[in-house]
Amino acid sequence: MNILVCSSLYPNHIWPQHGVFIKERMTHFSKTTGHALKVVAPVPYYPPIKLGSRWRYSQVRRRELLDGIEVYHPRYVIVPKIGMTAYGLSMFLTLLVCARNIRRHFDFDLIDAHYVYPDGFAAVLLGLALGKPVVVSARGSDINLYGQMPLILPLLRFTLRRAAHVIGVSEALKAVMVRLGIQADHISVIPNGVDARKFSPVPQSAARARLGLPNGTYLLSVGNLTKNKGFHLLLQALHVLRTRHHLTQLGLLIVGDGPMRAELERLAASLDLTDHVRFAGRVPHEQLYLWYSAADLFCLASEREGWPNVLMEAMACGLPIVATRVGGIPEIVSSEAVGLLARRDHQDLAYTILAALQRPWRSDIVRQHAAGYSWTQVTEALSRTFEDTLRRPAPLSRKAA
Repeated sequence: MNILVCSSLYPNHIWPQHGVFIKERMTHFSKTTGHALKVVAPVPYYPPIKLGSRWRYSQVRRRELLDGIEVYHPRYVIVPKIGMTAYGLSMFLTLLVCARNIRRHFDFDLIDAHYVYPDGFAAVLLGLALGKPVVVSARGSDINLYGQMPLILPLLRFTLRRAAHVIGVSEALKAVMVRLGIQADHISVIPNGVDARKFSPVPQSAARARLGLPNGTYLLSVGNLTKNKGFHLLLQALHVLRTRHHLTQLGLLIVGDGPMRAELERLAASLDLTDHVRFAGRVPHEQLYLWYSAADLFCLASEREGWPNVLMEAMACGLPIVATRVGGIPEIVSSEAVGLLARRDHQDLAYTILAALQRPWRSDIVRQHAAGYSWTQVTEALSRTFEDTLRRPAPLSRKAA
């Protein structure tokens, strides 16, 4: 089976952590099954002029090899005043040119698209143009956030209905798509996996020594520094725990970067937490195990989530969880033997973190829970889905939804 993967979220040499969960899934799939893959990961066109951070798009190579997989990075045009409604069509035109060139030496059987809009929309149009079936994977915000945008919602529905099949990473995400009018039997749930070899714990003292962390009790949160991830709530919860509950040895480790970093640093200063919060910035994916191993509790205060891999990675390192009860999180933290769920406000987060810190945890049970979500299981489910899709009629014979 030859598969063309389409996703603007796929990593590149400029942003190696970008959409790493997609690369992990497809790399494991290719290595395990022997099926051949090529990836088209379009990036927005930007002139090579050093104005703002977007100029780095111009530095992304047109073609590269990532873990042995050939990845193409064609450019698509974004016109700010027109807005998101045009992104899908612009991406389709780029994909069409690139895919036709690829097909000359790689006759792919199926298109595997990640993120419903604009990537999935563009891939569905590509499939119709080339007569290839398209499997679209919904990841979270593409449904939970874009589904609330009146101009984007019809494009989401078109994509989900015209795809040969749809994958959701959680039952919660599938339920949202069903409420959008998509038939349940048109959707398979295939969660993300975790690599237990990459995310294996080391002794806490050794991890702290390597990271330069003094003695104490540490909360850890990993992610992009955006409002959705709720780092501001964790800072407020830490303030409550240190002042009201006198946990003066408690600190917070924040791994990641993003647009809210300066604002979060100011908030930490205003709460007198500067000396008790470490902003570590971006950390290579293969080094995250050190941070998971060094911490006492992993916290995630998101407003929206599909299937956050950071929870799986933390648990694979034996780290218990406190997280908000949103999206697919309750499906991951499905037992109080591995973590506790909280409402999304700093007071309840503080209360739940306090309860978790007072609770005895067995790291072996936490790790065993994570082991139930291996990439091997994901690969098997993905293979069945692709094979079943190829047995169905070609997309040109499908009736319009």
